[in-house]
Amino acid sequence: MANNDRSEGQNVAHRELRSETRRNQTYKAFLNNLRVLGSMNEEEAEKAAVSVLCVLEQRLFGEEAAHLEAQLPGKLRDLLIRCERHIGKPVPKFGRYDFIRMVSEDLETDIFQAERHIRAVFAALRDQVSEGEIEDVIGQLPADLRELWQRPV
Repeated sequence: MANNDRSEGQNVAHRELRSETRRNQTYKAFLNNLRVLGSMNEEEAEKAAVSVLCVLEQRLFGEEAAHLEAQLPGKLRDLLIRCERHIGKPVPKFGRYDFIRMVSEDLETDIFQAERHIRAVFAALRDQVSEGEIEDVIGQLPADLRELWQRPV
């Protein structure tokens, strides 16, 4: 009986290790894609992803933020949970200018660089999240913000 318990414990530990390995691989793949799309290093990519997603989630209504998060790599969701912008009262509606400004302030960069980061994060999200979910997200945004989702030609 003791061998069975030990064997089951080893199986559980092995499954948890595999699950964590998959979480890490999925997250790394997302960051690598973002790094390439945005010509950033890994640290910049992670900061850009968290900043843009935090601001984006403030702009979404109802359960849409949760639906988007459900399709993100687990490690990225963990970072968003700790995002300070999610604490406190809801932020009023805002458009493109304020979106870019908030990301610019978060990343301590100019608005032109912030916009490049936003576009790169949105492009990486398109590669990660189902097209239906992306369309749901975009559908909640004003026209000036939707334009940031367009892929470069």
